[in-house]
Amino acid sequence: MVTHPISPVAAIVERCQALFDDLDFNVVKQWKAAVPGRKAIGYMPVYVPRELIHAAGMLPVGILGGGDALEVIQGDAYYQSYICRIPRSTIELGLTGRLDCLDGMLFPSICDVIRNLSGMWQMLFKDKYVRYIDVPQNYEDEIGGTFYVQEMQILREELAKLGGREITDADLNASIAVYNDNRAAIRDLYAYRAAKPWQAPTAEVYLILRAGMVLPVEEHTVLAREYLAAAEQVQRPKRDNARVVITGGFCEQPPLALIKSIEMAGCYIVDDDYMLVTRWLLGDVSANGDPLRELSRAFLHCSASTAAKYEATREEKGVFLMKQVKTRGAEGVIFAAPSFCDPALLERPMLQDVLTKHGIPHTAFKYAENTGQMAPIREQAGTFADSIKLWNAA
Repeated sequence: MVTHPISPVAAIVERCQALFDDLDFNVVKQWKAAVPGRKAIGYMPVYVPRELIHAAGMLPVGILGGGDALEVIQGDAYYQSYICRIPRSTIELGLTGRLDCLDGMLFPSICDVIRNLSGMWQMLFKDKYVRYIDVPQNYEDEIGGTFYVQEMQILREELAKLGGREITDADLNASIAVYNDNRAAIRDLYAYRAAKPWQAPTAEVYLILRAGMVLPVEEHTVLAREYLAAAEQVQRPKRDNARVVITGGFCEQPPLALIKSIEMAGCYIVDDDYMLVTRWLLGDVSANGDPLRELSRAFLHCSASTAAKYEATREEKGVFLMKQVKTRGAEGVIFAAPSFCDPALLERPMLQDVLTKHGIPHTAFKYAENTGQMAPIREQAGTFADSIKLWNAA
């Protein structure tokens, strides 16, 4: 039997798929085993200052629930049925020993459920480091900025104690530079996908981003750039698909099959809010000043907008989404939020009002990370794509 060599882009996607499917975090275990004494710190979605973990010589590990491959049994005993699934599946990962490779967990300020999960984690895993990461609700440098610097300083000191060595300003600035490089690579990846979505399907781009949750950041930056180069070498058919922005999945991630279903339905996804930790800070952070102060300024003045982030006035709602639509050349918006996600579902009507005011087509549905039935979602996305084409033709 003749076997044909796998293409570079297929090899990269295959590697990322294997990392995505591995709920035992073997790549994290291998990283720790390579140098005795290494530590890994898990974090929940949206945003944590990963530069501090990296500067401590530790591996930041994104914990995004169990996906659709994990049967939740023990986790259901800890949470009500009327909340999102991610805390239950995360508890399941912990109680079944899959997260034993982690030396600590960070729980960012997303919602009351994640705040509750941080306390539950402290009770269930008393031998692990646990911290709730609070963020500013005031965006003045001397008020909210000072608060956030103090929060990061506490994290810095606690990670230094856990790692057994001081985390210097030089360490932090070096880590900021490393993450600036990673953010630049991801910006390039998203810009390429927006320009040529048929060349970089979102199902593949998503897997590239997911790989960054378990790989060292330097390795992930190389991987993202290798994918970009490889994707450009494979000419794929261009279709008359509708260009859409997807929003609402900033925390509990969608099943990969959901992303594929939307694309198969005739939609090119040209922007999204998946894996926001990789793109939360929208530009480079100065790597030459007071590192905590610079990270604080970036959070206050140059960060993404989501329902999990406080906005002082109603007028700010929709500004970030409208910018996504315009800069990416989108023709419509799909609101795809997890079931029972209070922040996303409470914000949705306000965003829909903004889109309606500007005449931008939109549709909405809900999902869970273990959604098994994709046919209705594909049909709805397909109908939406068809209607966009009809409106444009008219």
